[in-house]
Amino acid sequence: MKKSTIYIAAMAFTSALTLNSCIKEIDPQTSYITADQAKDAPGSFDNFTSSITSSLNGSFTYSGSSEYPWDFGYPSFYLQRDVMGQDIVIQDSGSEWYSTWYQSGTSLGPTYAVCQLPWTYYYGWIKNCNNVIALAGDNPSASQRSGLGIALAMRAMFYMDLARMFAPQTYTANQDAPTVPIVKEDTKESSNPRATNRDMWAFILSDLNRAEEMLASYSRSNVYTPDVSVVKGLKARAYLTMGNWAEAERYAREAQVGYVPMTKEQYLSKTEGFNTPNGSWMFGLTFRSSDPNITNNDADSSWGSQMIIEVSASGCGYASNYIGPKFIDAHLFNTIPATDFRRMCFIDPAVDGVLGSADPETPAGQKAIADALAEYTDDPMGVYNTCYNVSATGEAAYTELKFRPKDGVHDNQYTAFTVAVPMMRVEEMMLIEAEAAGMQNEARGIQLLTAFAKTRDENFIYGRHNEAYYNNATSAFQNEVWWQRRVELWGEGFATFDIKRLEKGIIRSYEGTNHVDNYQWNVEKVPDWMNLCIIQTETNNNPACTNNPTPVAPKGNSTPFVW
Repeated sequence: MKKSTIYIAAMAFTSALTLNSCIKEIDPQTSYITADQAKDAPGSFDNFTSSITSSLNGSFTYSGSSEYPWDFGYPSFYLQRDVMGQDIVIQDSGSEWYSTWYQSGTSLGPTYAVCQLPWTYYYGWIKNCNNVIALAGDNPSASQRSGLGIALAMRAMFYMDLARMFAPQTYTANQDAPTVPIVKEDTKESSNPRATNRDMWAFILSDLNRAEEMLASYSRSNVYTPDVSVVKGLKARAYLTMGNWAEAERYAREAQVGYVPMTKEQYLSKTEGFNTPNGSWMFGLTFRSSDPNITNNDADSSWGSQMIIEVSASGCGYASNYIGPKFIDAHLFNTIPATDFRRMCFIDPAVDGVLGSADPETPAGQKAIADALAEYTDDPMGVYNTCYNVSATGEAAYTELKFRPKDGVHDNQYTAFTVAVPMMRVEEMMLIEAEAAGMQNEARGIQLLTAFAKTRDENFIYGRHNEAYYNNATSAFQNEVWWQRRVELWGEGFATFDIKRLEKGIIRSYEGTNHVDNYQWNVEKVPDWMNLCIIQTETNNNPACTNNPTPVAPKGNSTPFVW
């Protein structure tokens, strides 16, 4: 019998984990490890449970080597998805590691290597969940209930991501549209069709319902393991995608209990900004000093290498020393009012007027640079060097400073890059609640959205951000919510999901754009490249599995859009 690459990838993924050596070799035709296979491994259930979250980052799971600096786990998919749209701008596409996704052409097709990336990672993670679910069985012991709940919650999260990445139409547009094959703890047949939206989301909710029951009394020690609040947050995401506004509002509101939104000081902290859990973080992961992505290749194959620029003194880091930083889309930045503190996560282009005329070799020039960047960083000369000597743009305008080095360390990447990364924050739940409420009663939604926005901009005025997008089938209210999501969750992996959910196009070409020449595209509907292709070896070996069309990127710049 031919073997689906889902099973092959998952088998390789499990073998890479640090588990007890007593566990026997896994039959690749099964999607789980049986009780008999694990019974002689002391603590195997706990080991398998721990592997679900510990494998989210840190290892070269796709390639097995440090050759590919996007091979660092779950947060890499944030960037893959976000650069497909308009809100993150990369460096000259010929040198940037995420150029394949930014260019969004045939290189994302089923015969190309990166097409295997989500298949290897996600089905490997799902296999880890299936191992725990199989070991727990239908009647888990008291000591197994929390582990089973964690596995169910995480499996639901992984399938939720896969469904949104691969479905060519959303649940609300077509419940019969295909997503991906479902591999459960007892799946054995390799001829496995893509589940429809209807079946996939029912399966996801079934897992989440049972996870909520299993985790009802579970108390976690940190945010790196999901608890019942995370389950409710996942339900809120699911119901938002499904357009079930009442349930989305309910679960988003319940998920917020015990959390508070980040303050201005936390958001803009130069030592802990988006690198350390705080009262708003509901779920996250962390890079450890012993992770291969930190110990190997000078830590250059890590999230920090891509998103933390204040380490130029270390001599390492793709963003700080080799390629240059990522940027916020110029138009999006320019729509953020000066009174909104989130604007300070990105360098204002007005600062270039000072920096461009400063001589970094003189004390006076160094003081001018330090003064100009004082509000942005406590590493002004390092940021100057990255922006003016490393970056292909040769300027600081729109440079991202949202994600900070651990403890404000600028000269040691092995410390600076061992950061935590958020996977769910209470702010997301507040925005889901506002949108879901407003889709039932707009006045109530506006009230909730305004209350949220005023935590970021005390001078917020509703109605300022209903822009003229290509698809204005969404209401002015929903456009306002989307703008808040784009700014609040920038770089956290939601851009593609929102574009598909709201059936928006993308706008990269406009007067004053900072997108890369020849990739300044305007696409009036959801672009095909946001419907990921399934790797060809899967469709070859899984006869029931269909595929999405290979994307074809636009050629040349589009006529500038007039806002």
